[in-house]
Amino acid sequence: MRLLLLIVSFMLLAATSFAAEPQSAQPEQAAQPAQAAQPILGIWHTEDNKSQVEIAPCGDKLCGKIIWLRDPLIQDPNEGQVGAPRVDKKNPNEALRTHPVLGLQIVEGFVPSGENKWEGGTVYDPESGHTYKGKMWLASPQRLKMRGFIGISLFGRTTEWTRNYPPTP
Repeated sequence: MRLLLLIVSFMLLAATSFAAEPQSAQPEQAAQPAQAAQPILGIWHTEDNKSQVEIAPCGDKLCGKIIWLRDPLIQDPNEGQVGAPRVDKKNPNEALRTHPVLGLQIVEGFVPSGENKWEGGTVYDPESGHTYKGKMWLASPQRLKMRGFIGISLFGRTTEWTRNYPPTP
């Protein structure tokens, strides 16, 4: 009987110490996402070099907005008034079609999913007006891979962005 009581006591002690462990580890876990996000923060040239996107924290997630355009003003009369700022004319929401592309948030909601990997967010393409699920990862400190997809990652496209050193004025 004593042996049974000793075993039960040991099991209760072990269970309570395991249950207490995650609570004491929570502050450490809360710091991990911010630390994991750091290598991706900064300014990136898009693959076609038509724009630069700044990746920055927005709350506890990562977002990115267009901060530079190679051609910020309309130059072709077929695209609109020459000299006017480029606008998000293909946005599915008609009310947003007059918003300038410069300053537009196109990356949002990404969270760390491993070392130098982020997922769970979306990527908006202002040239098509489509929003895609996304994931991104650092191929190197200077190269960011961004995959946009519909449904599952298999049905998508990957682009490579390069870090901007130094930032374009």
